[in-house]
Amino acid sequence: MALMIPPVKLKWLEHLNSSWITEDSESIATREGVSVLYSKLLANKEAVLLPQQVLCLKGPQLPDFERESLSSDEQEHYLDALLSSQLALAKMVCSDSPFAAALRKRVLVLQRIFYALSNKYHDKGKVKQQQHSPENNSGSTDLHSVSERPRSSTDALIEMGVRTGLSLLFALLRQSWMMPPPPGPGGGPGGNINLCNDVIHTAIDVVSSLPPLSLANESKIPPMGLDCLAQVTTFLKGVTMPNSGADILGRRLASELLLGLASQRGSLRYLLEWIEMALAASAVVSTMEENKVLQSQEGLIGYDCFMNILMQMRRSLGSSADRSQWREPTRTSDGLCSLYEAALCLFEEVCRMASDYSRTCVSPDSIQTGEAPVVSETCEVYVWGSNSSHQLVEGTQEKILQPKLAASFADAQTIEAGQYCTFVISSDGSVRACGKGSYGRLGLGDSNNQSTLKKLTFEPHRAIKKVSSSKGSDGHTLAFTTEGEVFSWGDGDYGKLGHGNSSTQKYPKLIQGPLQGKVGVHLDITPFI
Repeated sequence: MALMIPPVKLKWLEHLNSSWITEDSESIATREGVSVLYSKLLANKEAVLLPQQVLCLKGPQLPDFERESLSSDEQEHYLDALLSSQLALAKMVCSDSPFAAALRKRVLVLQRIFYALSNKYHDKGKVKQQQHSPENNSGSTDLHSVSERPRSSTDALIEMGVRTGLSLLFALLRQSWMMPPPPGPGGGPGGNINLCNDVIHTAIDVVSSLPPLSLANESKIPPMGLDCLAQVTTFLKGVTMPNSGADILGRRLASELLLGLASQRGSLRYLLEWIEMALAASAVVSTMEENKVLQSQEGLIGYDCFMNILMQMRRSLGSSADRSQWREPTRTSDGLCSLYEAALCLFEEVCRMASDYSRTCVSPDSIQTGEAPVVSETCEVYVWGSNSSHQLVEGTQEKILQPKLAASFADAQTIEAGQYCTFVISSDGSVRACGKGSYGRLGLGDSNNQSTLKKLTFEPHRAIKKVSSSKGSDGHTLAFTTEGEVFSWGDGDYGKLGHGNSSTQKYPKLIQGPLQGKVGVHLDITPFI
């Protein structure tokens, strides 16, 4: 029987390409020839053996349902788990058979020979064509020399054309704004200023049509493109000032185009630069007000243009929280808003985004209890331990012996682990549950096990602040609302639910009696002993 080969790490050495090209390809047809060439790979350390994977023979673990009969869905789940385990075992055994081991060696050798041939003849031909230099007979190719080649005359001509074109455009726009408009028909005002504003308006339409963050990855933008962006930004910043010589509409369009470029680049730097520009323009407007030379509609920006970008930033957070209390600029009857108010709103949005992000970076040592949750609206949750009743929502029911990232709990604000069950409180105060459902401990209206998170219904509707579930007996749960009320459900023995009886409660029920009208401040369940 052939030896089983463990996984390997491949690292081709360029200086060995010539020797692999001269190998007799017909020897690969036999197992002996493949073994010789594979041994060469190992000797040259182009294939490094990795530790052999452990063969897992353990099947799915059956849960403890405390003498409860399995439903048909649960029986099908266990059958599927057993079949999947057998299939995985069969694949693992077949992959380590003598035939599979010989086939893997042959594929690795062929892959090495193909790389040598491709590197010497295909890639080297491309280098020769691009560099216009004689072929190098050393057998290796310096691919970095292609990407880092000196700038060609064509590149220089293109850069010269772009630079001069931008300079000419900026000069013409400034000159058109500075020159008085020629008289129109009948001695009225002319209209050549509209040409300047049309140029900027066209640029705004182009930027608005781009997908979000199209200019965010600067590594994919050539240096000439970044230089053009810098020139355009510098020009537009000068245009936005009330004393720039541009007309009111031109200054407004310039500020809108600047904002569009800043949002497309998606960097804090450019957003702060726009805020600085807006505040500077507003300061000049304030000075003009004091000197009583202010013209109408000065220091404004299009309301719809600003709100579209602001709402795009808010949607990027993926928050489901109520944002009605957030600041928005005042809209005028002409569909405009103040540059100063827009700058404040944008700065507040940037601060909120930074705050949301920083909360995901809080270390466990710095977490403190308080009214506000210390985690953000999206967080990372790790689970481990028994999953016998799907309380960890990981599909299988096997034990999880090491912490594992659980995507199902990504939007959790608070998590409560009960007796074979789990409760999750979201940022909107809703509660979801999974796991063992006996005695209605999940509050979903039945005693069925729940393999995925399912939302609870509270009547009357309330936002939940905290959940505490028993860790023993037959399972019951209390929920504490933001208004200080208490709901309970699950096993009702000994009157533990507080409803004046010992009945099982399968839906959340508001505790009344002596607690009616009272405002609670804390909630906990003493462990069953």
